Amino acid sequence: MKRIFLLLNIVLATGTLCAQQSLTLEQAIDLALKKNFDILVARNDADISKINNTPGNAGMLPTISVNGSGSYAYNDVNQKLSSGTINKYSGQSTTVIGANTELEWKLYDGGKMFITKRKLNELQSLGEIQYTSRILGVTYDVIDAYYDIVRQKQTLASLEEVIRYNKQRVAIAQTSYNSGLVAKTELLQAKIDLNVATENAISQKYVISEAQKTLNGLLGKEATAKFEVSDSIPSSSVPGKNEILLKLETSNTDIRELKKQIDIADLTLKEARKGSSPVVNLFGGYYFSQTNNSEGSTLRNRTNGLQVGGSLSIPLYTGGETKRKTSVAKVELLTAQYDLDQARLQLNIELENAYTDYENQLKLLEIESENNLLAKENMEICLHRLELGQTISLEVHQAQENYVQSSTRLISIKYNLKMQETKLKQLVSSL
Repeated sequence: MKRIFLLLNIVLATGTLCAQQSLTLEQAIDLALKKNFDILVARNDADISKINNTPGNAGMLPTISVNGSGSYAYNDVNQKLSSGTINKYSGQSTTVIGANTELEWKLYDGGKMFITKRKLNELQSLGEIQYTSRILGVTYDVIDAYYDIVRQKQTLASLEEVIRYNKQRVAIAQTSYNSGLVAKTELLQAKIDLNVATENAISQKYVISEAQKTLNGLLGKEATAKFEVSDSIPSSSVPGKNEILLKLETSNTDIRELKKQIDIADLTLKEARKGSSPVVNLFGGYYFSQTNNSEGSTLRNRTNGLQVGGSLSIPLYTGGETKRKTSVAKVELLTAQYDLDQARLQLNIELENAYTDYENQLKLLEIESENNLLAKENMEICLHRLELGQTISLEVHQAQENYVQSSTRLISIKYNLKMQETKLKQLVSSL
């Protein structure tokens, strides 16, 4: 019977593990790229820029329209002609119908339409850069959220390890108390420490649940979706600082976006300056018109045929609009250049801070890894001495606290190291 129950427990445990889907970091990022709402919106914005980039939107193509009209009139007519003839018609009805197919084409506007087309090209490129920037931002957030869950689960594992040591301590204290070797306060303190550790583990499970909900939001999943993440944070590696600096100017999406903004502002200025250029339009089409009168000398008048013409418009005075738009465009171009200079300065500061923090975390990792091993060994020695009656519960309590604090620091250092690596890679668009 014991074997049957053992086999049943194994089957149930296996089923529980299989019920929760395992989610790797790569799978999480791939899912976010497909389901994250920020990315979907950014993709739509980029698509809009692409849709708008047409010769027709730049004003380079003709417009063709089919038009129709009709009217009916009922009038009393009293005419006196130059010949002295007088015509009077009571209740004359007149029907007028017309239709045409018309083409209108702007042939020349000082080259403004070609500048506008170049501007639309730059706007499309800007949309793609902004889309890439949004992907990098969401990827960073997913990595952060994913490894935060790993960090919190590792913290829970260390708390559960301390609980096991606390249970061992309670058992030792219970045996010593039953034998009359220690006071009851030793047993009570051991049980209190076990309860506190258990409470901390319960609270930590809630923290993990909240972290999973954060990741679910980034992945476009229901908040209650359950999954298992990896059990460790992999080691980190980044290129040298000089290599990152070289890539920053050409790869960083913020700099690329601001450079594109300067190009667009420059084209906007050129557009504004063309506001005083002459405009030549061509128009033509096929026209039809017919008028029917119930009475009079002309009962029906019909015209139809092709017409071609053109127009020339030379702006002489626009109320200062051309000058105003040019002045605004100059200021916007200057602002875009200031924004780029500011971004370069800020990104260099971010790079210096991230790289310095990365190097510091590497040093801290080496120290804390050794310290964690020492703290664990010290805790185990204290428990063994407690079992032999060579120490008191207070010393064991302090050793356990030191181990918990060391484990927490070690986990945080590994997490911080990974996130600084991620930040440096995001700066040069290599996530």
